[in-house]
Formats: sequence, C-alpha cells, structure tokens
Amino acid sequence: MLPRERVFAALDHKEPDRIPWGEHSIDFNVYEDVLGRETLVQAKMRQTRAYWDGRRDEVVESHKRDKIDLVRALEMDILALSQVPPKGYKPEPMTKVSDDTYQDGSGRVYQVSSATHDLMPVRRGYNPNYRPPTVDALQQQIDRVDDEPMTDPDDSCWELVRHGVAEMKDTHFVMLMFGDVSFPGFGSTEEDFWINLLLEPEICRKIAELQGRRLVRQVRAAAQLGVDGIMPCGDLGSSTGLLASPEIYRDMVYPWHKAYTEEAHRHGLRVLKHCCGHIWPVIDEIAEVYDAYEGIQASGGMDIKRLKNEVGDKTCLWGGIWHEHIIGGTPDDIRADARYAFTHAAPGGGYIMGSSHSLAVGAKLDNILEMKRCRDEWGVYPIRPETWV
Repeated sequence: MLPRERVFAALDHKEPDRIPWGEHSIDFNVYEDVLGRETLVQAKMRQTRAYWDGRRDEVVESHKRDKIDLVRALEMDILALSQVPPKGYKPEPMTKVSDDTYQDGSGRVYQVSSATHDLMPVRRGYNPNYRPPTVDALQQQIDRVDDEPMTDPDDSCWELVRHGVAEMKDTHFVMLMFGDVSFPGFGSTEEDFWINLLLEPEICRKIAELQGRRLVRQVRAAAQLGVDGIMPCGDLGSSTGLLASPEIYRDMVYPWHKAYTEEAHRHGLRVLKHCCGHIWPVIDEIAEVYDAYEGIQASGGMDIKRLKNEVGDKTCLWGGIWHEHIIGGTPDDIRADARYAFTHAAPGGGYIMGSSHSLAVGAKLDNILEMKRCRDEWGVYPIRPETWV
C-alpha cells in the first residue's frame, strides 16, 4: 500500500498492510541527526535570528527540502505542514539584555530556554493598560465575521503547503496544522485567564463563538490547498486533569469543535486532533467528533489499551510511544512501548504509531530508529505479538 492509503485505512478502522507512522511536530535535532546536515526547521532561536536577519526565504526553503527528506528517510506515512510567514517578513529584532535574555519593544522580557532553545517569555505579568473584552464588543465582531477576508490559497504564507502537496500528495497523507478553539479565558495574567472562565462565562462564551465562527469559515480555504486532513492543536489537559471542568468544555468549547469538524467533513477533510494531558472526563466527546486523537499522553494517565476498549471503535488512536522514553529512555523502553501499543491498539485497524507528544529537542536517534524498526518488523498486519523478539 502507499503511505496515504495506509493512513486512510487506519482512519477508516481497517487493517492496512502495516501500521502507519507520523509525527505532528519534529524539532531540528532530529532532522540534523537523521539527514546529517544543519536545518532551520523548528530550529528555535536559530530560526528566530534568521527571521530577524531577513532570511525568511532561506527558512522556508529549508522547510520545503528537509521536511520531505525526513519523511522519506524514516519512511513515515504522514507529512505535517503549516503556514509560513509571508514574503518579505522581517520582524523587529528584540534588544539583547544578556547572553540568553531579550526584551521586546513593549518591555516584555524573554529568555532562551536551556532545555528547548526556544525564546520564551519570562513571565506573563499584570498589565495596567489591559482592557477586558465585553459581550457587546465581541458580538459586534461576531456579526462582522462573514465580512472578514478569506484566506487566499495563493498567498505566500501557504508556499510550504503548496509545495508539500505538489511533491507528496500522490503518495503520502498530507496534513495541515490548523487553528483550534481551546478554553476561552481572558485577562492580563494567567490567573485571571482561568478565573474568568468562572466569573465571566458570558464573555467567555462569546470569545469561543468568535474563534469558532472564524475557524469554521476558514476551513474551505484549507480544502482548496489540496491537503488530506487538518490538525487542530489545542490542549485541554495537564498531566493530572482537565485544565477546566468538563462542564465548561461541553458548554463553551465542544459545540465549536463539532461544528468545525462537520464543516471539514463537508469539504472532504479528515480532522486529526492533537491534545495533550489527562482528558478522560471528555474522551467520549473527543472520540465522537474527531477522526483521530493524537498525543495520547500515557504519563498523564491516557492508557492506550483502555482507550482502544472504550473509544477505539469511534476514533483512530495515534500515539503509543512515550515522549519521555524517546528523550530519556533506551531502545528497550521503546520496544516495551511498541509491544504494548501494537498489541492492544493495532488489531482491527484504527491505530497510527507516534510519540505521545512529539520528536522534540533531546530525542535520541537510537530511540527514533528503534521506533522505525518496531513498526517495520512488528507492525505488519495481521498483528502477531507471539512472533516478536
């Protein structure tokens, strides 16, 4: 089977010739370890500096070359793509305060993470100039949504996606990273954001409606790009539980998740949901709405065996290999993860192999290659655990 046929079979809960493999996010170190050359794909601070230097086209060319080469090198089945900055993009560089600290024009302070190499805000503090939204103001924006300009598929921000579709659509499943509706809080601090979900529910419902209507309207543009599916990436859980109550999810967020997916299906797109964290309280809603659930944070209690038993007939399960083991474990850990996931989630189809989060900074090449070996040798249908060594 072709890779894209393999993925469609899994999404349709049919057994392909072998388990498909895909990753929604892969950091620069994996590209460099596998391809043996420097890259600007998800290259964190190096990519940021390239944009500051006005090297937007160089960054995009690196993405166009290296994303496709990596999928081919690892024999993955899914090509994940996203928007890129438009032609001529050159943001104002931040002011360097120290070796790893920067300040933007508004005085906000950022620091380069020693773990991920990302430029991260030091903290989100109180802003005395912050003005909260109002129901009336949000309703005015909602009333004007249909007059907002539609995304133009020919815009330069879709350059990478058009290239990926032209190069790989015939053979691979091409997936577009797209917008999502998450818990719709607001405020000038992190605490205010979450507290306002309880204190100002009407405002939060309007925020969710505005986000939802905008996303539903833009789905048609995604379909015009020729991709096979879209991935909304809005986390709902932490490692111990939902970020907000299941009642808030069902009231404010779920209706827009459902509307968004129904619109995508009308345009022939599959919707594969990335969601970290412990989300058992809303797993039935997630499984009902989405064609696939990706992320499946095992360390957050999302056991893939239980998922297969409870919702495996409704949604395709995408994950199984612990993110933590890919970074801090050994090939033995990868084999144990693969054995468990393949045994319990793969039979009958409806399963895609992947990390429980991503192939991130710190991922070990030996562990990634062991993922491939397990898929190649153990992931052949019919699944037969008794033959694995």
